[in-house]
Amino acid sequence: MLTVKIFTFNPVSVNTYIIYNNAKEALIIDPGCYFEEEKQTLKSFIDKEQLLPVQLLNTHCHLDHIFGNKWVFENYGLELFLHPNEEQVLSFGPQSGKMWGLPFENYEGPLHFLEQDDVIKLGQHTLKVLLAPGHSPGSVCFYCHDQNFIIGGDVLFRESIGRTDLPGGSHQALLASIREQLFPLPDEVIVYPGHGEPTTIGHEKKFNPYLQV
Repeated sequence: MLTVKIFTFNPVSVNTYIIYNNAKEALIIDPGCYFEEEKQTLKSFIDKEQLLPVQLLNTHCHLDHIFGNKWVFENYGLELFLHPNEEQVLSFGPQSGKMWGLPFENYEGPLHFLEQDDVIKLGQHTLKVLLAPGHSPGSVCFYCHDQNFIIGGDVLFRESIGRTDLPGGSHQALLASIREQLFPLPDEVIVYPGHGEPTTIGHEKKFNPYLQV
């Protein structure tokens, strides 16, 4: 059984996810902890639950999703996994931070690249990598078939979609990603987005105004 814990961090209100199994092994996805108190909140939860973080993942590398990468690397020794098309986005992070008035120290450790249909293993559980560009050139989602959920990053929101006006964004590519990668999933699949509340595939098929035929 996997448990999904959500933290909402930083001035952009990004959702950071810790997914852990009964053996207390944990994935850290999109650590958006910017302020010291947010980092301590994350650490306190990991300590309290006696978790062993085993992998650091980014759905994509816009600055609000990567603030805590360096901190996770320094505290837990985890190197970063991301899609290769996000490497340039990652490198642009500090410059983007200055533009937004949110300076930070970027992760500069080793990079491990994810591709479509790769499998993330957490004990006996697996999450499949789905490539879903459009919001960002190498956005990926992590789909858990056995427990009917997907960590979607900024691809699909409750009755909305990710913005596409940032460098490397494409509105048409994003709509295609949702229709081809996410909408074929079962209606009951829970979508855990990068911002805002969870939704389901079925709800978005019916009510998302951007995706009505």
